[in-house]
Amino acid sequence: MEDKIATAEKKVLVEMVRLTQKRGMRGSEGDWKEFLNSRDPKFGASMSDPSKRPNDLLIAFLKTFNKEDDLMFLDKVLQCNEKRNFVKQVSQITPGNESPEQKLVRLTLEHPQYPLEYSFPSYDKEWVVTKFSQKSKGPNSNLIYAIDCEMVLCEDGTENLVRVCMVDRDLQVKIDELVKPRKAIKDYRTDITGISPGDLDGVSCSLADVQKSITKFLSHGRTILVGHSLNNDLQALKLDHSRVIDTSFIFKYSNGSIYRRPSLSKLCKSVLGYDLRKEGAPHNCLDDAQAAMKLVLAKLGSKADDTIAIADEDTPQVGMEKLLLHRIPINVPSEALARAIHGDFTIELKPPKKGQGGDIYSALAIFKNPKEAQQAFEEIEGSADEDSSGRPQKLIRFQHSGSIVSIYVRKMGQKDFADKFSSKKRDLEVIENIVMSKKQKTDNKMEIETISNSSKCCNHVEEVERLKQELKRKEDSTHCCDHVNEVESLKEELRRKDYELSILRKTITIVKKDSKKKKGKKR
Repeated sequence: MEDKIATAEKKVLVEMVRLTQKRGMRGSEGDWKEFLNSRDPKFGASMSDPSKRPNDLLIAFLKTFNKEDDLMFLDKVLQCNEKRNFVKQVSQITPGNESPEQKLVRLTLEHPQYPLEYSFPSYDKEWVVTKFSQKSKGPNSNLIYAIDCEMVLCEDGTENLVRVCMVDRDLQVKIDELVKPRKAIKDYRTDITGISPGDLDGVSCSLADVQKSITKFLSHGRTILVGHSLNNDLQALKLDHSRVIDTSFIFKYSNGSIYRRPSLSKLCKSVLGYDLRKEGAPHNCLDDAQAAMKLVLAKLGSKADDTIAIADEDTPQVGMEKLLLHRIPINVPSEALARAIHGDFTIELKPPKKGQGGDIYSALAIFKNPKEAQQAFEEIEGSADEDSSGRPQKLIRFQHSGSIVSIYVRKMGQKDFADKFSSKKRDLEVIENIVMSKKQKTDNKMEIETISNSSKCCNHVEEVERLKQELKRKEDSTHCCDHVNEVESLKEELRRKDYELSILRKTITIVKKDSKKKKGKKR
């Protein structure tokens, strides 16, 4: 580790020192400011900006860390920077234009989630690291192999490799091996992996054997390794390889966050035009490796766009089991609505909106599921129409108390469920009002509130990250239909936390600016 730190670039050293400050890390001589006070009596912590300090001092400080957790963290920072510089190194070594294959490698390395997902503990003895060699011939090799792994859950809570498949550019199988786990198995996850206890009888292939087989194809780091969420496979293989293409990074949803990565099944359906597996069927390691290779080949052949549309089955169905009945005359009781629509449903009255006349009201017809609601809407005999937002509805007429009554029946859309979030957003206007009141605080109160809000902000950042990870896990689930309600709830909570976080940051900025102004006036 000391050798790595000693040879690191200035910008990397500066980043490492700043991160230690941010994390509150302390070496054998204290934190960064305490270190400066002891090493530099003249300026001390008054000049704490690491970018203004010489390399020797930065290196000396970083070498004061000797705890295992601290060293692991610093090593990860170095890894991230080494891998981000990898594409630049290749560009400098290789004359001419960037190859299509290298472009996909670059897109993977430049993805904002790459540093987090591909920072491996490769310092561990079991790990194999394939490093890019500048002396190797053909550093911009376009050799490509796709890989996929299956993992089982062990009794200690960790995952162990149980099967690995690798295919070449022609989809020919190069490796298809069952691997004997190194630990006692708690759950084979047969419904996901397709592996059952009997499949491993007589299997002697070890992790080290698989690592040796794979590295033979990697040409000293020059070969490109392809996979979907490839970081999970490399983690299982304990293999750190820099030249990678992650198909979950090079494709994205057309109207979604860059952090929402499409599943392999979704990409196969949207990009390649076929179903990767039947609903509920377990994964097939070989099929997944071949699918990842096909996606890359489609990109290389310019047959696939960078973005994919979200198909109908991705659209949340929460609330779609309802039909909206509106503009109902007040003299028509809710019991009479059962004659207007066919099917098995219950009626739920909606509270009147502000400004809505007292002579009409609205209600919801709630069915058992979206399919029954859709069928009931189609069977309604009435004039097809659209509301002001373009949502389909029908004008129906029926007889009540000797007169003809007219009401509208409309299918529910996703806009109907934005109201819940909007109302919460209005509740947060109170927070915005607090922002303006900060200007009237004294300097001492400002400092106290800044610290308080900073603490809240940090808590919100952690909460937002937790929600994003949980949401990603639910969205990536192969049984996503079971998690629709939970996913929608997480999305709504995430939007709320994001909004609160933006307000808190705004508050802190304003308070700090006002504090500086008042201090300037006192001087």
